[in-house]
Amino acid sequence: MEPMVIWNLVLTALVGILGFFLKEKFTEIKRLDILLNKTREELAREYVPKAELNRLSDHIDQRFNRIEAKIDQLIQKAVNA
Repeated sequence: MEPMVIWNLVLTALVGILGFFLKEKFTEIKRLDILLNKTREELAREYVPKAELNRLSDHIDQRFNRIEAKIDQLIQKAVNA
């Protein structure tokens, strides 16, 4: 065989092997991207955004403040009576 033919076969084999590995890596990256997106969706379903949590906390605090004020009024009435 001529050296040029051997060299072409070696280069063809290397390019083929490199192409195979690149295809596998891109397939794996695509799979991981899909899994990451699913994870983000699940996190959004299970956890509350910080703004929503702050809004709920403020609402609960206002309710407790009203209850505390009513208890203070009852105690004041009991002391004055």
